[in-house]
Amino acid sequence: MSVSARLAELGIELPGVVPPVAAYIPATVHGDLVYTSGQLPMVDGALPATGKVGDGDGLVPADQAKELARRCALNAIAAAADVAGGVDRLVRVVKVTGFVASVPAFTGQPGVINGASEVLGEVFGEAGRHARSAVGVPVLPLDSPVEVEVVFALG
Repeated sequence: MSVSARLAELGIELPGVVPPVAAYIPATVHGDLVYTSGQLPMVDGALPATGKVGDGDGLVPADQAKELARRCALNAIAAAADVAGGVDRLVRVVKVTGFVASVPAFTGQPGVINGASEVLGEVFGEAGRHARSAVGVPVLPLDSPVEVEVVFALG
């Protein structure tokens, strides 16, 4: 099944490509790979949540951050498809790197980035299995709780 057919089956409509917030491009092709820049969980040009991930008042709960990571991955698919000439040219997810702006006591970064990994698996099936890093950081651009970058293979 093509990626576009799978997206339709899942009822997922890819967002528009998020415009860069600094001096870079959203994705680039090199050989048979597409590298995305770090994608924030932007929705209609804004972050749905800001701040650090953790437990407690004023913090972004891990389950919400996981949903934000899912949005980051969808933004990454959109950016990659834009430079690749369409979503069906993306044939495999190679690598995911996820960053979680979290309080020092929070150690659930892998669970948060599962939001990205799981949607990539839903969309790409077996070809969505990938190598991955999930890293805790003190702060991300625009005070985003999560940022995800993805490397895709072209076919």
